[in-house]
Amino acid sequence: MKRLLLTLIASVAILAAPAMAQEKKLKIGATTYGLNAEFMQLWSAALKQHPAVKSGEVELTVFDGRYDALVQQEQFNTMITQKFDAIIFVPMDVEAGAAAVQAAHDAGIPVVGSNARVNSDLLTSYVGSNDVQAGEMEAKAVLDKMGCKGNLVILEGPIGQSGQIQRLEGNEKALKACPDVKVLETQTANWSRAEAQTLMENWLTSHPGQINGVIGQNDEMALGAIEAIKAANLNVADFAIAGVDGVTDAINAVKAGQMASILQDGSAQAQGAMDIAIKAARADYKPESAIWTQYPEMKWNDGADKSYLVPWTVVTPENADKLLESRK
Repeated sequence: MKRLLLTLIASVAILAAPAMAQEKKLKIGATTYGLNAEFMQLWSAALKQHPAVKSGEVELTVFDGRYDALVQQEQFNTMITQKFDAIIFVPMDVEAGAAAVQAAHDAGIPVVGSNARVNSDLLTSYVGSNDVQAGEMEAKAVLDKMGCKGNLVILEGPIGQSGQIQRLEGNEKALKACPDVKVLETQTANWSRAEAQTLMENWLTSHPGQINGVIGQNDEMALGAIEAIKAANLNVADFAIAGVDGVTDAINAVKAGQMASILQDGSAQAQGAMDIAIKAARADYKPESAIWTQYPEMKWNDGADKSYLVPWTVVTPENADKLLESRK
């Protein structure tokens, strides 16, 4: 009788083992280049709101890269040591991040890129947006208001990050159509509103009455330029200003007629990356995020594509309130 009971227990254990393995909670980590500003905070919040995270299917850890590629490398080392099932990577540096991806690949951990690019062929996939297109769109908004004449300044992202590289390419592409426009200054403000304000204050002093336009490669820097203009007792409406991201203050500034902005849907980027990461770790997974129906032009294709590009949305006075409402 005792032997029969032990045999039955063993049989039940064997039958239950595959089910338990299937139900194993996935450990997925995300390392972001930095969490100081609103855009990456929105991106991270959306990741935490993914249905698979909320249901407990995924145990998520979000790391703050503190705007340092070496910090992100250490975070990769931690995730590799702790045997995470997948990693979502928003790199600080397009080149330096490749070593981290290589290390994870060597450990058999899939890496999904999101929002910012890294020069590596080892990514499972990338979910972001076309930054060259954004750079061209924002520059065109500035140049159109300037009437394709006058002088402008460019506030760049961190040198070496893909957003800075690709948006500058788009900026320059638009500028070629306006050969009479002179670029007085081009300098990084590291995506920072405070750094951009300081730079713009200096430029307004060194180029008095000469600056007609400001291209901020993100909204935070464009908003910093607006603060500098106000501090100098100048009229913001006299300047053509644009940024990228559609952060809350920028949407309000668009409503006030102070700047142009292009919404980068960080929520869609984050949730799309999570779907791809889960698929890479669990082959039979079906996407749970609503973004695939929100953007039907972005096909799921069983999570097999190497690149998924979320479309840009131009922020306008007409759609501003709806965009703000979606943040609540």
